[in-house]
Amino acid sequence: MKNESKTRGIYVTKPYLPEMEEYVSMLSSIWESGVLTNGGAYHQALEQELCAHLGIGNLSLVCNGTLALELAIQALEIKGKIITTPYSFVATAASILQKGLEPVFVDIEDGGFNLDPELIGDALDGRVGAIMPVHVYGIPCRRERIEEIARDRGLKVIYDAAHAFGVELEGKSVLNWGDASTLSFHATKVFHTFEGGAVVCRNPELRRQIELRKNFGYENWEVHCLGSNAKLSEAQAAMGLVMLRHLERIMNLRKKRFELYCARLENVTGIKTLIIPGGVKHNYSYFPILVGAEFPLSRDELFDRFIAQEIYPRKYFHPAITDLSPYREFKIISRHKVPNARRAAEAVICLPLYPDISESDVNRICDVILQARQG
Repeated sequence: MKNESKTRGIYVTKPYLPEMEEYVSMLSSIWESGVLTNGGAYHQALEQELCAHLGIGNLSLVCNGTLALELAIQALEIKGKIITTPYSFVATAASILQKGLEPVFVDIEDGGFNLDPELIGDALDGRVGAIMPVHVYGIPCRRERIEEIARDRGLKVIYDAAHAFGVELEGKSVLNWGDASTLSFHATKVFHTFEGGAVVCRNPELRRQIELRKNFGYENWEVHCLGSNAKLSEAQAAMGLVMLRHLERIMNLRKKRFELYCARLENVTGIKTLIIPGGVKHNYSYFPILVGAEFPLSRDELFDRFIAQEIYPRKYFHPAITDLSPYREFKIISRHKVPNARRAAEAVICLPLYPDISESDVNRICDVILQARQG
């Protein structure tokens, strides 16, 4: 008989997968049509169903969230510099540099995770063309102040909403904010299409420009602009359609585990959990904790304690983008002071959270923290 470990690894996330038969049954239509990509029936159906589900008007599916950002930058014809945050996944900054623009990093809010709008003014000059905030961990940015500054200075606003699928404020989708919002449908996200993403636009004409640029600039067999190949395949769209059938269950499971974490950790001295602001319908995409000076272990010592127990959380996002080795070479990055982002990067651990994580596994994770607290 095969020897098995007394414990099993718990990873920070894992993809939600429906029963294989449910997905495979969708593939027969692809075989019958012979259409594998280029906006087939599943692609069109998924765009329509996502618009209805999310309460948005104009959505263009693409093959990943990074290209969604790049296409939005390109379609909005942004030049020069883009103000953004150092506390995000590296794709946020990479999309700016890939389009030949300069990122200007503004620190995050003290006590929060999102870009601080009150610091934007100090970073503005005549070469700044846009602001790219991120709804980190699905907590909405301070939209009113960001867009007030953008209006006053004639700037575009692109929200990186990779964490914000389904998030609403006062009953309305945050995806309708700004000139565009971008989504990631990576396998580990709340909603996935294996790999994928989308650009959400308030303006139908901007969506048309995205559609052109994701297909080499083609329209009516003529190339009208510079473009790329960013199309979502029919097989990916089929997975998205299946995922939508399960989304209510996925959200409910995430919420239950999120609330269990909160209940067990809310009174632990030195551990701060994510606070969902009033009026926000959250998606429970991540469960970050901040390890403070009052906790007996440092963040890294607690992280190592998890690893020793075969629990594999992540230091999301460590280090801050400004401290990543490929980015330190850019002078525009190295000269910006971002103390709040660096403090967060040194303090955060994202605990495992996904629909199928069991109550016992969440308790096991919390026990590691509580035992460390007790010494």
